Amino acid sequence: MINHTMIVSFTEAIPDTELNQFLNGMKKLMLDSGYVRGAATHRHIPFPGDEHGPVFRASAIVRFEFTDLDALNASFAIPDVGAFIKHWQSRYPYQVVWANHEEQA
Repeated sequence: MINHTMIVSFTEAIPDTELNQFLNGMKKLMLDSGYVRGAATHRHIPFPGDEHGPVFRASAIVRFEFTDLDALNASFAIPDVGAFIKHWQSRYPYQVVWANHEEQA
């Protein structure tokens, strides 16, 4: 199994209801694709040290579980992914960094 873990950082404050819509929408889109075995989304828990982050301050963590690399690659070609990203980037610009890794013990 391969995990695709994303750290999402919105450049401006995003209301809680909007962040919930973003996370739930992304999770549903990926699960409905049939490529994802499992998904989890979590809000970042802020603490004072966040302001010293060297890259950016996280807003949320998203993790998708794939059976293999072929399923992960196929997920990047889901037709609605581009529209989803464009929609949210136009409303609340964000940056993402991700790591692909095997299940952690």
